[in-house]
Amino acid sequence: MPKFPVLAEYAAAIAPVIDAAHVNVHAAALKAVTELAETSGVTPGLLSDLRFVLPLRPVSRAQLAGIYRYGKADVQEHLREGTLVEDDGVLRLTAEGLEFIDRLYAVHAAAAERVWDGHDVPGPAELVGRVLDRAVREPGASSGALEAVAPPYEPEGAAPGLVLFNRLAVLRYHRADAHAAAWQAAGLSAAEIVGLRDGPLRAGIETDTNVRAGAAYEALSANERETLYDGLLKLV
Repeated sequence: MPKFPVLAEYAAAIAPVIDAAHVNVHAAALKAVTELAETSGVTPGLLSDLRFVLPLRPVSRAQLAGIYRYGKADVQEHLREGTLVEDDGVLRLTAEGLEFIDRLYAVHAAAAERVWDGHDVPGPAELVGRVLDRAVREPGASSGALEAVAPPYEPEGAAPGLVLFNRLAVLRYHRADAHAAAWQAAGLSAAEIVGLRDGPLRAGIETDTNVRAGAAYEALSANERETLYDGLLKLV
């Protein structure tokens, strides 16, 4: 019998593993990213957060509201530095911004290779890609971050570790959208869910989140889901 016979249970179990694997690379790259920002005179900010989006397509202010639904995106510094330009509420990457992201990708690729050395990375990357292909986009600024961030920017010849790192980042937005759809269905606002204490209402929202997030994993067989879970766990 599979370890996770119910997709919702699988979504609940793999979510913290995805987060941990993703954060692992971020932590390993932190020093180098800080040095890159200092030597280049560029604020990472949105360029780092949306490194897998901006080289492919512009992002509107309305989309930013969905991506940063619990806070506010700080755009002005990037406009001042010339890494982004804005036209009628649409933000586009400049040549300077793309140069920084390309260098940032090199830093992340090196960090992923270092911390994930000796482990299977192409396998999980391929499985996560299939899950993303199946993931439902929730349109609208209030719940549709995935619509803005998928598919991720993957330059030709990108290292498997870099590909997996950024696909995991996008997959996290899929769960974030599922969570937002769940608390909206319960009649809550972003501020209310942030302040909501543990109890039956929050438990119900988490259950709904897992049901919504779990549907994307139908793209994988039961054996593939276990392979993905075990493979990512080794990368933590």
